[in-house]
Amino acid sequence: MSSKPYSEACERNREPIAAALDPWMGDRHRVLEIGSGTGQHAAFFAERWPWLRWQPSDHPDHLPGIQAWRAEAALLNLLPPVALQVELPPAAGLSLPEGSTFDAAFTANTLHIMSWEHVQALFAALPALLRHGALLAVYGPFNYGGRYTSDSNAQFDSWLKARDPRSGIRDSEAVQALAADNGFTRLGDVAMPSNNRLLLWRLG
Repeated sequence: MSSKPYSEACERNREPIAAALDPWMGDRHRVLEIGSGTGQHAAFFAERWPWLRWQPSDHPDHLPGIQAWRAEAALLNLLPPVALQVELPPAAGLSLPEGSTFDAAFTANTLHIMSWEHVQALFAALPALLRHGALLAVYGPFNYGGRYTSDSNAQFDSWLKARDPRSGIRDSEAVQALAADNGFTRLGDVAMPSNNRLLLWRLG
């Protein structure tokens, strides 16, 4: 029995996410994945795009599982996972090894888990870690015009808020405005399977 963590959702969504990102990754070199979770996406994407140096990150509790996927993948371009947590003021920011800069960042299914204050802190901290012109890609469920896009998303949002009232599906318009306020230019909003979206921005 494998000791690696496993997410069925990651197995289902990795191909659609990769297909949507393919046009954007050809000229990228170093990618920061925020909230790598089980590590499945990191292993899959690093194999798909071997020219990228893929940096997984997450809460320290998740790093052993990510490392297990990395060890099995045995890919030179898949870097050891690093601890990354979004900090609110007064200790705001993202803590990574000094000098770390990236020309792309990717995160999946994180904004609805975090509080809105943490989402704001994340977007505020990202420009310091990204180079000018960097790509930012965010995957997950979003509301539009204050409305759920499906009954299943409405049920999921209720489940999230019952577990943690600070969490919940975010309004796309609010996230787009937050990105713009922090120097990101909108590139796209791609419909994905299972009522998810892939939001894309460029820094600068």
